Amino acid sequence: MQTHHRSQVITPELCAWIAAQAQAGLAAADILEAMHASGWEHDVAHAALAQTLPATSRVPEPELADAGAALRLPDREVQLRLTLQRPRLALYGDFLSHEECDALMALALPRLARSQTVDHGSGGNEVNAARTSDGMFFERSETPLVQRIEQRIAALLRWPEAQGEGLQVLRYRPGAQYRPHFDYFDPAQPGTPAVLSRGGQRVGTLLIYLNAPERGGATTFPDAGLEVAPVKGQALFFSYDRPHPSTGTLHGGAPVVAGEKWVATKWLREDTFD
Repeated sequence: MQTHHRSQVITPELCAWIAAQAQAGLAAADILEAMHASGWEHDVAHAALAQTLPATSRVPEPELADAGAALRLPDREVQLRLTLQRPRLALYGDFLSHEECDALMALALPRLARSQTVDHGSGGNEVNAARTSDGMFFERSETPLVQRIEQRIAALLRWPEAQGEGLQVLRYRPGAQYRPHFDYFDPAQPGTPAVLSRGGQRVGTLLIYLNAPERGGATTFPDAGLEVAPVKGQALFFSYDRPHPSTGTLHGGAPVVAGEKWVATKWLREDTFD
């Protein structure tokens, strides 16, 4: 494998080497480790891996026009504010009205409890110090408002409602945050098969901002150098076609400095989620 220390580029020889390692049974993480040890830069190594190895999952594909363009959904017009290729990301304005945001927060408030994450060992849930918000889940179509939002999400992302988890609402108080993480389920963890039995792997995330905190609370993508400020009613979508860091979807919720941040999250699965 040829090593470049300056102006590194992805060559056919590099791609052929990656393909050969994968064919020999080497895991993607081990291929990356070998590339890093040989002097390949982080971004170049991840991009080469993503370019060479085929996607393992079909992902939601929303309609993407020019930034600033209006997109007409069955019940609402939204605006495309931003797109990014890596990670595959799109930001939509006016996805929810302010009245819908307020109503969803009011519905969720009585049921909020300390947020949990997936326990990678068992496939169950656990309280995790990396996530310091309060949250709750709605059942799919639990209320007319929830059903309307889910139908709008399905139309925007062109993804069946049945292949989505229940809508989750989170509240971040001052100081609360969610440290950088990936939304897919790590195949190397022993609890992952149990999680995947309920609809397969996660392939996309839609994050809806229900309010704007006074200060802080941005959604950060460290590998992309991107920060998205919370704006009431906006929705941020990103997809990941394989459960691997090469998707560039490492993200987190920066600490809220003043006020509160409320968001609703919809995770999309490969198959029907039950």
